[in-house]
Amino acid sequence: MYLQVGFIDKMVAGRFRTLINDAETGVGGNEPLFVLDNHDKPRWDRYGSTPDIGRVLSTVIIASRDTAMYYYGDEIGMVTTTPTRKEDVQDPVGVTGWPKEKGRDGERTPMQWTGAPNAGFSKPGVKTWLPIPASAAATNVAAETGRPDSMLSWFKALARLKHEVPALKVGDHVMLNPQDSNVLSWLRRAPGADSVMVICNFSPKPQKVSFDLKAQGIAYANIKTLLKTPGADDPASLNGIALKPYGVYILQLRR
Repeated sequence: MYLQVGFIDKMVAGRFRTLINDAETGVGGNEPLFVLDNHDKPRWDRYGSTPDIGRVLSTVIIASRDTAMYYYGDEIGMVTTTPTRKEDVQDPVGVTGWPKEKGRDGERTPMQWTGAPNAGFSKPGVKTWLPIPASAAATNVAAETGRPDSMLSWFKALARLKHEVPALKVGDHVMLNPQDSNVLSWLRRAPGADSVMVICNFSPKPQKVSFDLKAQGIAYANIKTLLKTPGADDPASLNGIALKPYGVYILQLRR
C-alpha cells in the first residue's frame, strides 16, 4: 500500500492524518510507500510558493514510518514551469489541448544541476527536449550545496536522520493531538532508543501546540532539537511550542 501525496491538493492536516493512518494500519505491519510527486502532477508548489511548504511535505514522507519516494528536483525545490508557447510543448496532452490544457511538461523540465547554460544538464548550445526554467539560475544543486538554509540541505538532513536515528529508522508511528486541524504531529518509538516527535504546521499562520505523552508511557523532561525550520527557536519543553507558518520541528525525547 502507498500514500500518494500527489492525490491531496490542499494543505489540510486532517486529510493527511487520515490517509497516513490508513496506510500505517492497513498493511498488516508492513512498511507503506509514501510518494511526494511524479511526472503527471504539478510539483510541490501546487500547494503554495513558500519553500517552507516543501519542507513540510518532505518531512511527512521521510520522517514517517515508510519507504519514502520523491521526484527528481524535489530535493532542491524545483517548481512547476508550465510552457508559455505551444512550440515548446512536447506532451501530447498539451499539443492537442492547447491553450486550455497545457500538458505535463511543467513538471518534466531538465534537472537543474548548476546555474550555467542548460543548467548543467546538457552541454551549452545543445537544445534540450524542454526549455530550462529561469529559476535554474538560483535553484540548482551547485548553488544549494553547503548552504545550511537550502532545500537540498533540508533533504540531506532528513535522510541522515532517517538512517541514523533508531526511532526514525525502525520505530512505530503514533499520531498525536488528532483533533488539531492545523498541526500534524506524530511520535516515532523504537525499543531501547529515545523517542522522536515530528511536528508540522500545515497552516500559513503561526501556531502554538502542547503535548501530554503520558498515554504513550512517556514523561521525558529533556528534549533535543534534531531539525527545525530555518530561523526557528529551540523549544524548551513540550508545552507551548511556537511554530512558524508552515514550520517544522523534529524533537528527540531524551531519557
